[in-house]
Amino acid sequence: MNAITGQTFVMNQIINLKEVILFTGLSRATIYNIMDERHKQYDPTFPKQAKFTVGRVGWSAFEINQWIESKLAER
Repeated sequence: MNAITGQTFVMNQIINLKEVILFTGLSRATIYNIMDERHKQYDPTFPKQAKFTVGRVGWSAFEINQWIESKLAER
């Protein structure tokens, strides 16, 4: 369950960048750095975005939630 909105993650729910920022607490720049293989902040475990149309990408809410859970488990 998403603590911010009380929303339950749905298996195939697609979320946009603003929601990824909201759920993770990371900035837009940090998210793109984490996804950039050439950047020192690169994290291969961060979920890949899916391209739906020319100007539209999204992330699986389930995968983002799993990534957050894995980071919490590393503590």
